[in-house]
Amino acid sequence: MKDTYRHKGLRKKLVDTLRKKGISNEHVLTAIGQLPRHFFLDKAFEEWAYTDKAFPIGNEQTISQPFTVAYQTELLDPQPREKILEVGTGSGYQAAILALLGARVYTIERQELLFKQASKMLTQLSLGNVRCYYRDGYKGLPEFMPFDKIIVTAGAKKVPEALLEQLRIGGILVIPVGKEVQSMLKITRTGEKEYRQEIKGDFKFVPFVKGLNKEE
Repeated sequence: MKDTYRHKGLRKKLVDTLRKKGISNEHVLTAIGQLPRHFFLDKAFEEWAYTDKAFPIGNEQTISQPFTVAYQTELLDPQPREKILEVGTGSGYQAAILALLGARVYTIERQELLFKQASKMLTQLSLGNVRCYYRDGYKGLPEFMPFDKIIVTAGAKKVPEALLEQLRIGGILVIPVGKEVQSMLKITRTGEKEYRQEIKGDFKFVPFVKGLNKEE
C-alpha cells in the first residue's frame, strides 16, 4: 500500500471541496486529510478515490461519499476517549476516521466478507482503538453498553430500540431513517426514557438489514 505525494495532494483538494460544501469541524477535515481513502477501495476505483462520490465495495455495499462521512462525523462530534458504536463497518473507512479522532471504536458488520476485509485493513493501519465484530447491527453490542455515541451507516426503516437503549444519558445517535430517501436524524438521550430528535437533511444509503450474511 502506497500513499504518494499525489494522493496527499488529491486529499487536500477533497478537504477544500468538503469545506466549500459546509463542513466546518477542523478535526474532522484533518482526519479526512490524513486517511488514505484509496486503501479502502478496489484498485479499479483508485484513480477516483478522492472525488466526492460513493463507490461499490462488494456484497451490494458502498463506501459512502466523503461528504456523507464528514457530515455524519460532524453531527456525532467525537471526542478523545469516547466509546463509540458504529453499525455498518463496510470498508472500515468511517471507523478509521473515528479512530483518528481519538475515539474508542466498536464497529459491527453483518457481511462476513466485508468484516474480514475491513478488520484486516484496520489492523494494517495500526489503529489499535478499533474493535471489529461480525454481528447483527440491529442488536448492537449490549455487552459493551452504554456508548457515548452511536453512528449507523445504512438506511433504517425505523430506529432500532436496542440502539436507543445502549446509549448513555446525554449520548448521541446519528442514523439515516426512511425508505427510498433517508432523513438524517440526530437523537440525544435526555433521560431514562426521553430522547430529543433533530432532522438534519436528506441522504441515500444502502438498506439497514437484519441478520447475518455468511461468506459463500
